[in-house]
Order: sequence, then structure tokens, then C-alpha cells
Amino acid sequence: MEVHEYDELDRRLLHALEVDARASFSRIATVLSVSDQTVARRFKRLRTGAEMRVVGVRDHVAHGQESWMLRLRCTPDSASAIARALARRPDTAWIALTSGGTEVVCMTRVRTRGEHEELLLGKLPRTPRIVEIHAYQLLHRFYGGPQGWLRKSAALTPEQVEALLPRYGTEAGGAAGAARIATDDEPLVTALERDGRATFAELQKATGRSESALRRRLDQLLASGALFIDVQFDSERLGHANAALLWITAAPSALAAVGRALAVHPEVAFASAAAGPCNVLAVVLNRDTTALYTYLSEKLGRLEGVQHVECTPVLRRIKQLTYEEGQAGRGLS
Repeated sequence: MEVHEYDELDRRLLHALEVDARASFSRIATVLSVSDQTVARRFKRLRTGAEMRVVGVRDHVAHGQESWMLRLRCTPDSASAIARALARRPDTAWIALTSGGTEVVCMTRVRTRGEHEELLLGKLPRTPRIVEIHAYQLLHRFYGGPQGWLRKSAALTPEQVEALLPRYGTEAGGAAGAARIATDDEPLVTALERDGRATFAELQKATGRSESALRRRLDQLLASGALFIDVQFDSERLGHANAALLWITAAPSALAAVGRALAVHPEVAFASAAAGPCNVLAVVLNRDTTALYTYLSEKLGRLEGVQHVECTPVLRRIKQLTYEEGQAGRGLS
């Protein structure tokens, strides 16, 4: 099926949403120098026909929670089914098929060690047709999470980005860096995980709290970084059809320097230090295989301290931030 690329206005709108996903259409329209109706119409088109979603995301780093990247080698006839089962789990975030369709790569975000052990030591080893499991604990995020890849596209000028930066209330300022998602916040966060642009009327219905209380608490959570609103989109429509995972071994003394260098590379959408068979993981987006080769041989290959690189092209992404096919239940039950 033909994939229509995002045009220039789409790109600018996506970048604007990444800066402040809850900004009003009128505010975005002013910055983009178009009408409110144009922004609303484009947003609706992107959401209904171009695989764009705006969703709330709990930042596991801000909460001190563990995150793991799993590589599951499967029999060829089972990888898709296993990936879809994992995608239905609320503790998974990024799932892809790689290595000719025989490997599932999955990021897990667990709130307790018990949840991690239940998946890694319980369910996965007992899952038929999983041949081999490699687990990498993510130790330090160099890029990703609230730092979106679209900001590297420069679709907006620095002045436009500054005009769109969210302004939180004075009560939120004191909570910056301190707020945590509490039990009372769960209905609010759950509603935003379904729709990051849910109106306050919709949030009131989901939580039973007053609009003023919701505004104050949401500002606190966003200002602290405990929660952020992200944009899920199809990078192929941006002309970057080639996605790949890099499993990098860097000299321990060069680990931080390699990570900082990866963070500023335009190709890198995610990079993290890791504990496991390699010590740096990265996701890169390129226009085609030629561009991927150039990145590997020139930009990455020339980084001092990089000792070994394994590259696994992504065949198909099953889940990014959210999963649309069958939200009920837990996979691999």
C-alpha cells in the first residue's frame, strides 16, 4: 500500500506538538502563521489517516524505575504472534520485528522487581517457540523519552519553539523535579495515556476532580517530568523508512563520551547505556540503506572508543508508545 509522506505543514505541526502536545490549536496556528481551522483539519487528518497519536507517557527515569530491552529469538512462524502478545501488555513500550522476522526486540518498563521477574523469569522462558533470550538493563538515557526525535528535524525555528514551550503555573514550579505519580493520579494518567489531548471536561469525567484541581495537578506532573505528553508518528512518512537498532560495545572509559556524541547525531532517536552483552543501545532512523551505511561507516565508525557494532534493521514496528489492536488483557498469559 502506498504511503503518503507528510508535507511541510504536517512536519511543522508534528514538531509543534512535540514541543507542547496540549497546546491549543489557536496557539499553534499563531506560531505557524495559519488559521485555527487549518491546524484542526490537519490534526484530524494526521490522527485518523496517518498513524499519528498523542499520548501521555510515564517517565520511568523520573520515578527511578527499571527499564529493560529484550531480544527474543523465535521460530520463524511465531515471532509476529509473540510480538503482538507482548504489545498488549501495559509494561511494554517499543516492540519491533528484526533479523529476517525471527527476532522480537521489546522494551519493558517495570514498576517493581517482581513484575520484571514475572516476565523475564516466568512467562517468557515458558513461552513456546522462544529459542533464546538476551536482556539488557538500561542504565542511563542519553537521548529519548521526553527528548523527541522531531526536534532534530528543525521544522520549526528556535523562535517558534520558544513561543510554544509550555508555561506552567506558579504552583507547578515548586514541584518541578519532585512530583511523582500517586495512587490518586491514576485515573488522570490513564485517561492521558489513551489521549494526551483529552479536554479538561473529559478528564473531569474520568477522574471526578474539579477543573482547577486537574489543571494544577497536571501542571505539577508535567513540570516535574514524572509525566510527559509524546507524539507517536510514522517515520517512513517523514522520508526515513530505514530504522535500525545498534548494539554497541564502547570502551568503559569512553562510554559517556560515546553516549553524548550519539545524542546529538540527527539519525539517533534513542540512545542508552546498558548492562548486558553490549554497553550502548541506540535506535537510528535513515532515509535508506545507503544512508544507514554512510552513518555506520563514517559518523559512528569514527567515534573514538567504539569497539564493536551490531546492526539489526527493523522489519516492522509492532508497538511504539501505544498499541491499537486489542487493548484488553495481558499478553503471554
